[in-house]
Amino acid sequence: MNAQPGIVEERTCVLAVPGMHCAGCMSKVERGLLQHDGVIAARVNLSSRMVTVTHDDSVGEDDLTRFIGAVGFEAQPRRNQAQKPYSAVKPLLAPLAVAAFAAMNVMLLSVSVWSGAEGSTRELFHWISALIALPAIGFAGQPFFRSAWGALKHGTTNMDVPISLGVIIAAALSLYETWVGGAHAWFDGALMLLTFLLAGRVLDAMMRDKARSGVEALVSQAARGAQVLGPDGKLSYVAAEDLQPGMVMRVATGERLAADGEIVSGRSAFDQSLLTGESHPVALGKGDEALAGTLNLEAPVDVRVSNAGRDTTLAEIARLMEASTQDRSRYVRIADRAARLYAPAVHSLAFLTVVGWLIAGATVYEALVIGVAVLIITCPCALGLAVPVAQVVASGALMRAGIMVKDGSAFERIASVDRALLDKTGTLTMGRPVPDAIALAALSAEEAGIALALASHSRHPLSRAMERALSAKGVAAASLADVQERPGEGVFGTFAGRAVALKRPEGSATTAVLLQTGEGPDRLIPITDALRPDAREAIAALEAQGIECSILSGDSEKAVAEVARQADLPAKAGVRPEEKQAMVAQLRGSGRKVLMVGDGLNDGPALAAADASIAPGSASDVGLQAADFVFVQDSLSALPRTVRAARKTMQVVKQNFGLAIVYNMFAVPLAIAGLVTPLIAAIAMSASSLLVVANSLRLARAAR
Repeated sequence: MNAQPGIVEERTCVLAVPGMHCAGCMSKVERGLLQHDGVIAARVNLSSRMVTVTHDDSVGEDDLTRFIGAVGFEAQPRRNQAQKPYSAVKPLLAPLAVAAFAAMNVMLLSVSVWSGAEGSTRELFHWISALIALPAIGFAGQPFFRSAWGALKHGTTNMDVPISLGVIIAAALSLYETWVGGAHAWFDGALMLLTFLLAGRVLDAMMRDKARSGVEALVSQAARGAQVLGPDGKLSYVAAEDLQPGMVMRVATGERLAADGEIVSGRSAFDQSLLTGESHPVALGKGDEALAGTLNLEAPVDVRVSNAGRDTTLAEIARLMEASTQDRSRYVRIADRAARLYAPAVHSLAFLTVVGWLIAGATVYEALVIGVAVLIITCPCALGLAVPVAQVVASGALMRAGIMVKDGSAFERIASVDRALLDKTGTLTMGRPVPDAIALAALSAEEAGIALALASHSRHPLSRAMERALSAKGVAAASLADVQERPGEGVFGTFAGRAVALKRPEGSATTAVLLQTGEGPDRLIPITDALRPDAREAIAALEAQGIECSILSGDSEKAVAEVARQADLPAKAGVRPEEKQAMVAQLRGSGRKVLMVGDGLNDGPALAAADASIAPGSASDVGLQAADFVFVQDSLSALPRTVRAARKTMQVVKQNFGLAIVYNMFAVPLAIAGLVTPLIAAIAMSASSLLVVANSLRLARAAR
């Protein structure tokens, strides 16, 4: 990285690079950017064909587009996060249709030649094939020709250079053979090569679009605007992008929320399935947070906007998904090195093959045909697709299960973990205080009304927990006077001439609130933080996968002990952030592969230091940035599900590499030996790529 000394302010720019289509392109763009001063980091998202560049003030957007242009790719800044991602499918459909249609017609003519047509009949069929094939090759080959020319004019090569050479030489030899009345022409081979290559790229692009479609569908669920309640009590429509924190939206039954906010009036049930995977409606009332994109099912509510536009939970999830990438995987690095070596190696191999056959006595035509077959059959598309296709399909499967993949290379790392450290609050538990149900049930109607009235005057988490619980029970708030909140003490007021209070109990061994009503005994109401759904089952599943689990928390010994007892896990309490990071480093130093699961600011260093990390969607900004995976549902079953999907993904990646290697072991010697025609070479190369893609598609069910 080329960070300049003394430059402290970093900027981030997202550029669209539509011309990238393989691991080699990804590597070339990143290396091309990083060789320039002022560029600190560059990470390509091959699925969306975007590159995120971190740079200092000495570099601007125009400079970055010029740097990318210097390695043969056009780029343009992406101005809007909500802008529709580039899709490579549409520009490939017409070339694919033309190549396939022409190939079928030329193949029909070729069958007649293969069946024994001779003389003028054979020559006529060859000329008709040329009239069909040459325009079709010129049109259908444009995606490859443009890419190859872009690389060559900048003094570099890419995988499309030998492909273009193979197609052009095959077409030229076929035209020469037709002109001189020869017995053979390879128009069918050139067209079949283009057809299979384009089909593979279309399929790859479709899978990448499909992996992104969940994010696009998610973002599209936010309403385009909302009815906003003005200071004068009148309603006016405000577009989603113009909503500001503090505005109050009136959300009718059947409407989706246009922004995140806090319910200030009303109570309803909300469909949160798109965000959390929760299949049942979630009841929310005054003081609860409602998220953009959720559907109001039962009754109108007023919601005070807290986050709008790019700051909503919905937009954040989209950004997390778009941050997924494959560039740090060991297997991707192998594919990158292979892609960088491919062009010079294949050109040398084809040249030596032609020279060898000329020395052996072959004609120039025969040697060139064999050289073309070598150029075609050695195309490393299968190797280049081995990792990214598997990661894209697996990421899409996890996304549908409510698990966001921030870093595709983490599949490799989390697949090998054998030790898991879990934070307590907000990770093992829901991070939502809940009053003890028995203690609430013991309150009289008057006591419950006083408690609700006092709790509604405070934003303290324990007061809000009391307010939610009592409102859910249908309690009517009492009418209080002289209500005041004293920081660190509680809420105090007067009811029927009596002093009442909801306060912090002194000397309590557990988290609780104390209700004083001025009559009868004081009521101690314990507050607990419930375990996440399926926590015990998820931990048991992790241990069944060979992963040893324990709790690592900064909370007090007593608070952690209760959760440890419920989860049946060993625990260490009172751990500071630097101690968590040190423990992760110690475990890694002893040879363990560590998975860190946490959500808070104090978990950030440990999340970054671990081999792999997962955070809940409710995590702090630091936790979300440091984690490799983010799960947005309440259930902790996301942990074993992610590990299981990662292990399946790595199995498929290894299989894909094996398929690509075996293919080349057999195909290349046959081509060099002159036993493969350009047509057979095109079919074999394309079939190997399609086999890798088909094998990766099995991961569509990886998250089940």
